Amino acid sequence: MNRNSYQFGAALASGIVFGFGLSLSGMLNPVRVQGFLDVFGAWDLSLAFVLGGAVVVAFIGVQVMKRMRHPAFDDSFHVPTSRRVDSPLVIGSALFGLGWGIGGFCPGPAVASLSSGIPQTALFVIAMLVGMTLYDRVWSRRT
Repeated sequence: MNRNSYQFGAALASGIVFGFGLSLSGMLNPVRVQGFLDVFGAWDLSLAFVLGGAVVVAFIGVQVMKRMRHPAFDDSFHVPTSRRVDSPLVIGSALFGLGWGIGGFCPGPAVASLSSGIPQTALFVIAMLVGMTLYDRVWSRRT
């Protein structure tokens, strides 16, 4: 098998584990996410524990990465090099936060939630893909 097959398999396995974790934690339900953001109402703190667990796993992963010469299925790690906070980063973060708060989904959980068959989920994913396409076709050509 070639390197692309191993990369695909590793990405697929990671996605399955990620989706299973989202499902197990209840984060495929947008009401749980919106409940976390409703600090002055019926505040649901469960997302904080999920995020905390993700931070611990990511921290361990970064520490392991720092000790490796290269990843298992590639020649180098692909990590961001820029630490600059510019207007596209701020605007993108704000749009992400608004979409997350209104829709109750991040991109990963939204795609995983398509399996539930809820029409609002499909609408969110379609709007997300339209936004990504617009960015790719219009905004990214300016930079």
